[in-house]
Amino acid sequence: MADALVSIQIIPKTKNGEDVIPYVDEAIKIIDHSGVKYQVSPLETTMQGDLAELFGIIEKMNKRMTEIGCENVISQVKVLYQPSGASMEQLTEKYR
Repeated sequence: MADALVSIQIIPKTKNGEDVIPYVDEAIKIIDHSGVKYQVSPLETTMQGDLAELFGIIEKMNKRMTEIGCENVISQVKVLYQPSGASMEQLTEKYR
């Protein structure tokens, strides 16, 4: 059972001010390959799973940004940790 929801907005600093969308796409690819449940929104992506695993994914995303040429990266992260269980559906069901 998932015990956390983590939303991340990754803001890579590119070398020459290039468009960041290809870098964000690369970051989302890391989430996709991880196998965790996730949802992409216009300004952030929310992942659902084990808190430690989700933080590990964030670490991989940040490292990947520097591997592909970013000088640095800012990650804005929001965390819901709920040991009894956490799901995106549970938090948004009243809006559906």
